[in-house]
Amino acid sequence: MTEVMIIGGGSGMGLALARTVLAEGMDVTIVGRSADRLAEAQADLSAYGKAAAVPADIGREEDVAGLFERVGRADHVAVTAADVTGVYGPTAGVATEAARAVVDTKLFGAWLVGKYAAGRVTGSITYTSGINAYRPNGANTIVAAANGALASLAYGLAVELAPVRVNVLSPGWVDTPVWDRIGMDRQAAFTEMAERLPARRIGTAEDIARAFTSLMGNGYVTGTVLHVDGGHRLV
Repeated sequence: MTEVMIIGGGSGMGLALARTVLAEGMDVTIVGRSADRLAEAQADLSAYGKAAAVPADIGREEDVAGLFERVGRADHVAVTAADVTGVYGPTAGVATEAARAVVDTKLFGAWLVGKYAAGRVTGSITYTSGINAYRPNGANTIVAAANGALASLAYGLAVELAPVRVNVLSPGWVDTPVWDRIGMDRQAAFTEMAERLPARRIGTAEDIARAFTSLMGNGYVTGTVLHVDGGHRLV
């Protein structure tokens, strides 16, 4: 039994969410593919409380089934896991295997979580989409497609799993380690984007963590996409 299960809790937005809910005194389980990264995250989180850690790849059905069998019941599940290795650039240059890996994690993995959450999750499930679903730039098409499909998945699951609430949180540009795997001049890109955004800054992992807790705590929000993007959809 855990109050909050964070799939992708070993780094970035998931780790920031783990810090936030631990600081609020909640019981937390972090999940990720890398046992080493989870161990590092547990050490980081020790300043806030004690988090359980379960290695699992949500793109693999046996891992998701085993995860829910091991954890049992959960009040809330947040899914921040993503694999964007090798998928940025024109579609013609993206390896099919890399594209499938994105879909396996972002969409099929999300569906598997919904499948095995039935009867085990009591409060809410929140998936993580992204601005590229709404503002594709020509170099992230498969990521945009997987993220966009999460909204339809959440709409269906919100009806199917009711009264469990199912939502999607869609961040804009957020300063997290995922940018290290994209292969671009992060600081230059951040500076240019911050000048364009109505918020006049790039998001932080803590911004996203606060949005997650808002969705978890509001019992009247379900089947909704919450955009936390600094106004990116407007420019």
